[in-house]
Amino acid sequence: MRYRIFWMPLLLLLLIFTLTSVAIAGFRELFEKEFLTEPWAGPKVEKDVCIECHTSDIMKPRFRVIVDEWKMSWHSQNNVSCHDCHGGDPKDAAMSMSPQRGFAGTPKYADVPEFCGKCHIGILKNYLESGHGKTLKATRKGPNCVTCHGSHNIQKASIDIISEQQCSKCHSYERAKIMKQALFLIEKKIGDIEGDIKRLRAGGVFTEEEEKTLFSTHAEFRTLFHTVDVALVKDRTDEFTNKLNLIEKNIEATFNELGFRKIFSTFFMLVFAGMGVVVFLLSKTYRD
Repeated sequence: MRYRIFWMPLLLLLLIFTLTSVAIAGFRELFEKEFLTEPWAGPKVEKDVCIECHTSDIMKPRFRVIVDEWKMSWHSQNNVSCHDCHGGDPKDAAMSMSPQRGFAGTPKYADVPEFCGKCHIGILKNYLESGHGKTLKATRKGPNCVTCHGSHNIQKASIDIISEQQCSKCHSYERAKIMKQALFLIEKKIGDIEGDIKRLRAGGVFTEEEEKTLFSTHAEFRTLFHTVDVALVKDRTDEFTNKLNLIEKNIEATFNELGFRKIFSTFFMLVFAGMGVVVFLLSKTYRD
């Protein structure tokens, strides 16, 4: 009986620790399911007649390859499918290309910016006011979105799009090079922050606020690219650097707090382990 009295507090503490760990693990799983993997474009259509038709043998090879390219794209990774851009009904083969269901088909070359701008609203505004946009509207031959980003195999935008090979197709690379230099440090800082956020998420930390702030800052930053205004980009580089510095400061504080908690937890466990040893020795002495 005396032996049970000595061990009951330890068993109770172990039970509390185990139940708390299970609760945290369950909440983390629920959080990731609800927020971190939620697609941008809404629920995915399980049976997409656009994809079924374009991958069938009745389709010419140049149309079948579209699906292969899309599957490797940033759009596909975020569940942006055919109908999100081209309209139509992906659930009904008879209405999949019906104007009544919003089918827009393939836009004309000069209309591509407005086609993409249905979602990329801020980018469209800056593009239309840029030298690129004004040239397209005046001559209908200037660069549009597809010129730099491609059409179906669209990848996550990065500073690498600005390259001598790409820009020199139409003009000198010198001005683009100056703009790329101004943006280089910000791109690196964004990449570092994304890595830190992944580490925090892996550790079960809520990063929703940091992710939202980084997303909006990154989106605004990429919108700035499309002005193709070297002076403006250089002027606003410090502004974006300061915004990213604030996010980094919050993340660093979180890492410091996690480090303190880890040390405190280790100390706490060592104390209880020591208490367990003492209780065991006392109980043994008492029995003897």
